[in-house]
Amino acid sequence: MSSTPRTFLTGSASCTLVVCRGCCCGDARKHPGADHAWQLDLLRAGAAEHGFQVRTTDCLGPCDQANVIVVRPSAAGRRAGGKAAWIGFVMDDEGTEEVVQWAAAGGPGIAEPPLTLELQFIDPPREARVRSRRRR
Repeated sequence: MSSTPRTFLTGSASCTLVVCRGCCCGDARKHPGADHAWQLDLLRAGAAEHGFQVRTTDCLGPCDQANVIVVRPSAAGRRAGGKAAWIGFVMDDEGTEEVVQWAAAGGPGIAEPPLTLELQFIDPPREARVRSRRRR
C-alpha cells in the first residue's frame, strides 16, 4: 500500500466491501491453503488507508465460488449507474490487492475495475437479485 496521503471518503461517499465469511468462504478446513485472517487484514488495512468500508457477513450464497466479496457502490457510484459487483475466487494476495485498489479508486460507477478482477465477476445468487428488485 502506498504512503501517499489520500482524501478519505466516508459514509455514503465511499464504497463498501462485503466479505463472505460463511460456511465455505473463510473456512480453513475447506480452503487450507488460503490465509483467511490475512485476507481480512489486507482489506481492513486498505480501508484504513483509503477510506472505504469493510464488513463481514455470513454466507452470501455462491459457495462453489469462494471466497466471495461484494463491492457495493457509494451513493455517487449508484447515481452514476454503478451496481454491486460480486467477485468470486478471491483466494490470493493479488486478487485481494486488486479489490483494494478498485475500492480505493471509488468502486462501481466511479472507477473501472482491473481487467483481471473483472474476469472473476460472478452472478449473485437468485435470492440477492430478487431482493434488489424489491427495493426499487
